[in-house]
Amino acid sequence: MAKTKKMKEIKLFCPATIANLSCGFDVLGLCLDTAGDEMIVRKVDQKGVRITKIVGADLPMETEKNVSGVAALAMLEAYESHFNTIDFGFEIEIYKNIKAGSGIGSSAASSAGAVFGINELLGKPYSRKDLVQFAMQGEKLASGNAHADNVAPALLGGFTLVRSYAPLDIIRIDSPEELFATVVHPQIELKTSDARSVLKQTVSLKSAIMQWGNVGGLIAGLYTKDYDLIGRSLHDEIVEPLRSVLIPGFDLIKQTALENGALGSGISGSGPSIFALSRGKNTADQIAKAMSDVYEKMNLPYEIHVSKINPDGVRIL
Repeated sequence: MAKTKKMKEIKLFCPATIANLSCGFDVLGLCLDTAGDEMIVRKVDQKGVRITKIVGADLPMETEKNVSGVAALAMLEAYESHFNTIDFGFEIEIYKNIKAGSGIGSSAASSAGAVFGINELLGKPYSRKDLVQFAMQGEKLASGNAHADNVAPALLGGFTLVRSYAPLDIIRIDSPEELFATVVHPQIELKTSDARSVLKQTVSLKSAIMQWGNVGGLIAGLYTKDYDLIGRSLHDEIVEPLRSVLIPGFDLIKQTALENGALGSGISGSGPSIFALSRGKNTADQIAKAMSDVYEKMNLPYEIHVSKINPDGVRIL
């Protein structure tokens, strides 16, 4: 009996993520372990995909207007065209703990969870890497751009590099064991689409050279577990100067993180969250306290997370 139930319903942890990581706009991301949503996906007799419950956020219940619904529909359309027509459907319950517009992958968590859960209930016809392309359709609905820098780490865990979007080519990278992330979210909403609107469409060759040097340095630092190299590479020459003005206290938070032992610090995704990477949990906790003190003095509500890097991505609870 338990086995049948398990095949018909699945409960998931859908992790938060940090995208861009300073130098890797739209191509780099990492998966967090302590922050995330929960989701229940169940197989039902009625065809199609329905969102039946959303707790913790005021989000659309209509399938075509919800990122999880759009991602699920994209996956089922591909499944039916490549494998078999199915005569059943799916219901999705979403328990949001990641605020929309927080910069730690709220829409990605929902998109990734939906396709992962349905894939499990279909008998895993797709690999986790295959699922990224479907989850990206949820991101397209949320931001107008089908980017993978959040959904890839949410599904694959660890760090991910999107080497190419056409064709989609994603490389998963293990995290050095002692690497921790601290993320502070000032309680303002910054929509990804708005944060994209301030960006320039062209960059100088000098800036581009600096940026791709840092991307290469960060990847090398992760593979060689060179924490100092990781820190030196967490520099954004192109996007951060334009977006940081949208985030209250950004410069002070970043300076405070570095003064308290951070390897590097920057904007998480499109903001307003700010991340810092550090070596060891003690340092990460110390950075969290120092960041908290800044926003306490500014009298600005905030949330803060300290997390190791999640090696697994979406997981079954």
